[in-house]
Parts: sequence; C-alpha cells; structure tokens
Amino acid sequence: MDPVRNPFAPGAGTPPPELAGRDALRELVRIALERARRGSPARSALMVGLRGVGKTVLLDRMKTDAEAAGMQTVRIEAPEGRSLPAILAPELRSLLLRLSTLAQAKEQAKRGLRALAGFAKALKFKYKDIEVGIDYEPEPGLADNGDLEHDLQSLVEVVGTAAKAANTVVALFIDELQYVEEEQLAALITALHRAAQRQLPVVLVGAGLPQLRGQMGRAKSYAERLFEFPEIGPLSEADARIAITKPIEAEHVGIESGAVERIVRETHGFPYFLQEWGKHTWDVAGADPIREADVIAASAITIAALDESFFRVRFDRLTPTEKRYLRAMAELGPGPHRSGDIAEVLDRKVTSLGPTRNTLISKGMVWSPNHGDTAFTVPLFDEFMKRIMPGDDWRERAKDEP
Repeated sequence: MDPVRNPFAPGAGTPPPELAGRDALRELVRIALERARRGSPARSALMVGLRGVGKTVLLDRMKTDAEAAGMQTVRIEAPEGRSLPAILAPELRSLLLRLSTLAQAKEQAKRGLRALAGFAKALKFKYKDIEVGIDYEPEPGLADNGDLEHDLQSLVEVVGTAAKAANTVVALFIDELQYVEEEQLAALITALHRAAQRQLPVVLVGAGLPQLRGQMGRAKSYAERLFEFPEIGPLSEADARIAITKPIEAEHVGIESGAVERIVRETHGFPYFLQEWGKHTWDVAGADPIREADVIAASAITIAALDESFFRVRFDRLTPTEKRYLRAMAELGPGPHRSGDIAEVLDRKVTSLGPTRNTLISKGMVWSPNHGDTAFTVPLFDEFMKRIMPGDDWRERAKDEP
C-alpha cells in the first residue's frame, strides 16, 4: 500500500480520520453551551477516562464545534508543575481583547482587562509563574485581594458579563485537569458556581483521568451537582469497526472482515490503539484488499512501536520502586487489584507501600476505582510491564527495599 495515502493518524491528540462513537457526547456539550447562551441553566462537563480513549481529540473537536457556532473559547492544558492562574490568565486576556472589539461588549471587556491586571498583580507573589500582558491599569478592589478563590470568582464574573453583553458564551476547554492542585480546583469550582448563580454564560468543558471525579468532590462537596461527568471509554465493537473501515474505504481500498475483527480484538476498541494498528496494517499490506494475515504481521511492529513511545514515555518517568510496584500489579493481571494483594506479591506490608501508591496516583499512572483498589490508567500497561521487566529479578530487588 502507498504509505502516502495511509489514512491513519496515531499521535498525542492527533485527530483521527473518523471520530466514531462520540456524537452523543458532542451533542451533550453543544446543548449545554447553547443553553448557556440563552441564559438557561447549563451544567459544565468533565470527561473522565483512561489514557488512549481520545479525550484530547474529543475536547478539540468540541472546541471547533463551539467556535463554528460563534462562541468564544479558551483552550489550555494543565501540565504538572504549573499553576492554574498562570495558564489561565494569558488565555483570558486574549479572549477579553477579542470581546473588546465588539461594540456591545467593549466597556465590559475593558473592565475585564482591568480585573485581569489586578488579578495577576495581586497573585504574583503566591503564583510566581504568572506572566501576562497588562493592557489597562487595575481597578482598585476588583479581583485584587490576593485570595485565589475570591479573585477568580470576581474575574470570571466580569468575563461572563462581557460575554453576555456580546450575546456569546465563554467555553473553557481544559485538558489534564487531574494535575490541578485541590486548592486551585476549589477556586475554579467556586467561580463557575457563582457564574451559574448569576446566569452568566461561562461553561467549563474539561477532561482528565478517572480520579478527577473524586478530586472535584474533595475540592468542593457540591461539585457533583454542578458538573456532568461523562465517562469516555473504549469504542463499542460496531464503532471500532467504523473507525477502521471508513478511512480505508475512503481511499478506495478494501479490507476483509477477518482483518477488521482482528484489529478490534487486538486493540480492545481503544481509539489510540486503533490508529496504531490501522497505520501499521496499511503499511504492511501488499495488496488490496487488506487481509487478516496483514494484521497479524503488523501486530508485532505495532506493539514494538507502542513500547517505544506510548508506553515507554510513561515508564521512563518512574523510580525503580514505582516500576516494581507496577510490575507487581501486572503480575496480578489487568486489574483493578486490592492493595493487600499487591503487597503480598512484593512481600511487603500494605502501609509501607502507601507513599509509592500515592506518588503513582499523582503521576497519573494509577487510580483508585474503589477504596483499597488500584488500577492502571494506561490500557494494556500490564502487558507492557511484563515485556519490559520479564522474569523474576524484580521480586528479589523488591525484597531488599525497606
């Protein structure tokens, strides 16, 4: 097959050629944004799911949908080690500058820029990573108390007022929300709650790992009533088939049903894996139609590619102790696993493993579906751990740890 015509697009957040199985979620967010524009009650949406289910792709498609409908958007990713005010402030400045070009919202947007100036100045001492251009002098008493929860609420109110004057919606699209510290999450929730109370058109569409739901609840007890938490999982078998067959057929190439079924089975329906298997199967196939034998031949190449990229980049961030913890989990299977069972594999006390488990949760490698349970956030990571740490040497090293 001609590699130039290969339709598949594996990559971090790279849009697939066919976004299958996500129409209902896109419609959920569209309705929420349109209700907010009308001044009707609308719940923000936080999509939660494992790595590789396409949360980032879906978030970006929803942003595109919102912009096509004439709405104002902000798109940020919450990386580890940076504060929410630092990543939010520059994007809000850009949004307010856009609103200031609209006659009906000009004055409210200028007030928003004054509020942003006070916000950045007051919080610079606490959040030293804040860097934002200042277009107007701060308005004394507006979002400048130096308390994040109070000031962010005031800032979002002013932004929402400007958006309302412009008859539009401010849609905040934030990825990797699980990396935002609890105090900052609490401030964001409070600001959105206040905007909802005042019927201001500000909506958050976020995405994060499964632990995000619990983090939001701990930050503010009423978060579950303020947000929808749609779970993003692997595609159904029918949607996974569509994700493979439609891009191939669009190139006027055929694929046998056995080949499709094999890809669906190998990938478990996870969108990122579908793209990887699709790409390598296309490259391996020697003729039209693509056959099951092509998929079998491509599988070893695909797994090697995943090991060197998707899996390895996460593995390399781990300490030796954390690697052995995950290897013990892998020994038990895909999971989730009880903490006591993991400790038994490692021949350690459960209490001694608590700090390691907590660090792995903070790194986004595992999460707790239920009290005392631990599960991988990366699909098929158990199989990778067995490949990269084969044999039993890791058991002996684990026994030497205190």
